[in-house]
Amino acid sequence: MSSSLKKEQSMSSVYTRRQPLDIFFTPKNVAVIGATETPQSVGRTLLWNLMSSPFGGTVYPVNPKRPNVLGIKAYKSVKDVPDAIDLAVVVTPAATVPGVISECADAGVKGAIVISAGFKEAGAHGAELERKVLEEARRGGMRIIGPNCLGVMAPWSGMNATFATTLARAGNVGFISQSGALCTAILDWSLRELVGFSAFLSIGSMLDVGWGDLIYYLGDDPRTKSIVIYMETIGDARSFLSAAREVALTKPIILIKAGRSEAAAKAAASHTGSMAGSHEVLEAAFRRAGVLRVDRISDLFYMAEVLAKQPRPRGPKLTILTNAGGPGVLATDALMAEGGELTELAPETMEKLNAILPPHWSRQNPIDILGDAGPDRYAKAVEIVAKDPNSDGLLVILTPQGMTSPTEIAEQLRPYARIEGKPILASWMGGADVAGGEAVLNRADIPTFPYPDTAARAFQYMWRYSYNIRGIYETPLALPESEPVDRGAVDAMLAAARNAGRTILTESESKQVLKAYGIPVVETVVAPTLDEAVAVSARIGYPVVLKLYSETITHKTDVGGVQLNLLDETAVRAAWTAIETGVREKAGEGHFQGVTVQPMVSTSGYEIILGSSLDPQFGPVLLFGAGGQLVEVFRDRALALPPLNTTLARRMMQETRIYTALQGVRGRKSVDLAALERLIVRFSQLVAEQPWIKEIDINPLLATSDRLMALDARVILHPPETNLEALPKLAIRPYPSQYAEDFTLKNGAVVRIRPIRPEDEPKMVHFHETLSEESVYFRYFHMLNLSQRIAHERLTRICFIDYDREMALVVEHDAQIIGVGRLTKLHATRDAEFAIILSDAYHHQGLGSKLVGRLLEIAEKEGVGRVVAEILPENTAMQAVCRKLGFKLRHSPEDEVVSVQKTFGV
Repeated sequence: MSSSLKKEQSMSSVYTRRQPLDIFFTPKNVAVIGATETPQSVGRTLLWNLMSSPFGGTVYPVNPKRPNVLGIKAYKSVKDVPDAIDLAVVVTPAATVPGVISECADAGVKGAIVISAGFKEAGAHGAELERKVLEEARRGGMRIIGPNCLGVMAPWSGMNATFATTLARAGNVGFISQSGALCTAILDWSLRELVGFSAFLSIGSMLDVGWGDLIYYLGDDPRTKSIVIYMETIGDARSFLSAAREVALTKPIILIKAGRSEAAAKAAASHTGSMAGSHEVLEAAFRRAGVLRVDRISDLFYMAEVLAKQPRPRGPKLTILTNAGGPGVLATDALMAEGGELTELAPETMEKLNAILPPHWSRQNPIDILGDAGPDRYAKAVEIVAKDPNSDGLLVILTPQGMTSPTEIAEQLRPYARIEGKPILASWMGGADVAGGEAVLNRADIPTFPYPDTAARAFQYMWRYSYNIRGIYETPLALPESEPVDRGAVDAMLAAARNAGRTILTESESKQVLKAYGIPVVETVVAPTLDEAVAVSARIGYPVVLKLYSETITHKTDVGGVQLNLLDETAVRAAWTAIETGVREKAGEGHFQGVTVQPMVSTSGYEIILGSSLDPQFGPVLLFGAGGQLVEVFRDRALALPPLNTTLARRMMQETRIYTALQGVRGRKSVDLAALERLIVRFSQLVAEQPWIKEIDINPLLATSDRLMALDARVILHPPETNLEALPKLAIRPYPSQYAEDFTLKNGAVVRIRPIRPEDEPKMVHFHETLSEESVYFRYFHMLNLSQRIAHERLTRICFIDYDREMALVVEHDAQIIGVGRLTKLHATRDAEFAIILSDAYHHQGLGSKLVGRLLEIAEKEGVGRVVAEILPENTAMQAVCRKLGFKLRHSPEDEVVSVQKTFGV
């Protein structure tokens, strides 16, 4: 080791461990509690399935009333089984399950699948049974799948712990469903269609193991290439989003969510005992997580196949090539209905097609190459359109006409199965005549569809998935720091309102909240008396606006509480009287505390609404759209989950119709969209940082080419008696600013240690340019050249993190990053692994010890039980840091690394 590398040298950790959920997929010993010989019973079917499974484990029936079941010795209790049980499958009545799980916990069973129904879906008594089951499971450190579920299949190991009649085929799709009946139907379909699964399970009402646990597990599973989900309720929204955002970049997550309509939502609630959730909010959540939501069960598996075989499109424009006009029109209709676009063929493409196609071809997209097209014409046309710079994907349609050779044409398309950055899909329409061609295309990894409209819809789903993923990992612009947030002023204002027993802020107070977060507001002066209203109006200058000032009324227009364009003192006095009278007549006494006076602002720009309200599952949800008095009539709006960055703010705007107008129409100048993005980000920051705010909206927010200004605002607080811990949590954890601090190096320089942000990607590029080969090798255990280290795809994973799952700290000096420390929680455990790396110019300054120590402090605050890592033996400096900070080190001669660990509370 070079003498220049001291305690601040980097380190790496590749700590390996058995995944706790492995017990559900690869158990050694399984107990079936409630096993029976009763014909057609769940207990008998389950036992028989496990006995017949080639999973390599031992099955133990548990039945207190029988000495044996199906010829196998039975035990009165799981505690009587002579071997240690990994997994218990429980099929006893619901009332007995808490006691059964208690016995499992005492016997050291690691996990249980509770097949039994009759829990929270049955009402309050069932919910209490669930509480007792979970209490006993937690006592014994057990994990639970179910209750009210079909069970678990692990096709690769051959385990069938379900009461379905057949084991699923082995393959690369991980399938998770809340509906057991749907599982059996899909299983039957999959056997006919030769679809294979890496895992196939029903999870019921998700008492313990939920979506997040299983998405993480299948994300780590090398046999799983895509994850397919049938969802009725989302359960722990934060866990789902955290797992999905991490996994979706490398493995598509395709989901169908029941409960779009009110009637379906009620049916889903009665099935699972949980809320189905707002359709619009769920859509926003799935977009934020990179999850592809589809509308049809068939599309689940179409998309799993398509995304596994073909590259994601870079844009929404599809080129359709067909030998018949009608199917091309149908495909176009389906594409447009889903929000897609047809490629406008480039002039050079048109020229080349004219040279090889008959005179009567369509001369536009869809490209109709006519019914007599043979293999050679198809191949040449595909070769040309595949190179069109305007095209993002290609759909080739064939109808079996008298002169058509479906199989030969398919053979000619095989060389185009891999077009760089462009998917190619095919629709060979017909039955037996086209079957051979379909087989050729499928073997070549060109997905085939029976109908062209289905194929067009699949392309649009591909683009939607690609767009969502890009949105998650697109580097946002950094916000200027010229407008610091005055959180203290807002905290004091909200506390004063709560202490006064109020849940509604006045308009003036609401605008002060916005102003503290750098959101421009129109000048607003409170006038408790008529004379003060007159005096303020004269000072501000006519024309002015008078609005009701009330601590109890939020919708001022409902009581005549807004008077516009007042040109003189007489108009102001009349407006005061009108507002006072209207409030008294429509709301009663005690609601009029005066007025606010504001300048009359020209509304020649656009009126926007920006707001936030609570969703019962996802917490605060942001809204952006067309504002003004008719906001609820036009309902032009988009929803998103806070917090936002500039990229996500822009995408939120793009989902609305008013966004087109904001870009400038009919001679109007464009609104300053970059400034509007930044304002939305600051508003999302306000919502994320102020949990006492229950609802907030700006309506209207005036947007013109040269300014943005909040003309009216409304803030509603949670009741003052609410416990702070009971306030709704954000579904996505906001930036943890509490972990930022300054540190003085040995040379006297002051550096800033803070959590990483997505906006740090450009700084991370410069940081990697400062690292020596030795620093890189000590951090990553192998060499990575600079181009590999600064690739956008890699840096997005480093900078775009989920603060719930990992914490990355950067060290800044002179506006540049000089060091990085990372703490990553290990799935389904209380362990976390850490690593640090420092710029070579900042060794010997005490920074390495400080950074590791800070990560340990954060780990303890975040509830981590043990911090682990592995270090190269030659990296003695990092080993010294770990000794100083209380880690235990272990290194045997045969090991290639030094394992370190520190347990809290020990």
